[in-house]
Amino acid sequence: MRVRRLRVRRLRVRRLLVPSLLVLLGVSARPHHVPMPAPAPATLFAFDRANEAEWDVVNDGVMGGHSAGFVEVTEGTLRFTGTLVTQDGGFTSVRARRDIDLAGQTGIELRVRGSGRPFEVEIDDGTRTYGRTISRRAPIATTAEWTTVRVPFSALRSTIFGRAVNAAPLDVAHIRGVGLYIADGKDGTFRLEVDYIRSYGGDTP
Repeated sequence: MRVRRLRVRRLRVRRLLVPSLLVLLGVSARPHHVPMPAPAPATLFAFDRANEAEWDVVNDGVMGGHSAGFVEVTEGTLRFTGTLVTQDGGFTSVRARRDIDLAGQTGIELRVRGSGRPFEVEIDDGTRTYGRTISRRAPIATTAEWTTVRVPFSALRSTIFGRAVNAAPLDVAHIRGVGLYIADGKDGTFRLEVDYIRSYGGDTP
């Protein structure tokens, strides 16, 4: 009996000592879960090649308008220029296809300069409702100097032909393209230059 009691006491002592030693050594007795690193930012367009993506112009002529936009990739930048005519329309845009998974990212970052007029950036995930593609857009400001602007995915408005609609959140894992719009309600010429378009995450400086 004495032998069994001694063994039981020794086991109890060991059970008490092991956790205490682990605490002193800074080791947790519970499993430690190491958080996964955030996905690295992804470059959608760098404009370092003249033929990088095919950018298409869509003017308000499809609605009977008279605005005219032009696009070119030159000297490492995309240049979107033209004239906006508000009568019978009032918009012009350029867009390009880019299939990319941006899961885990926070939004889109652009380095831009322009004529001071506001533009809009559109992120396309291919979502449709009632046979119409939903446009996900948010405004970006421009100045005569190069500036970096960030557009969180949460800031994108869901619209169809400019009218707000209820839609599911942007499917960031299935991005299909990017667009740039001007529709600020003012007649006249405009200019927008874009140095790059890339994603950013919550921990990106």
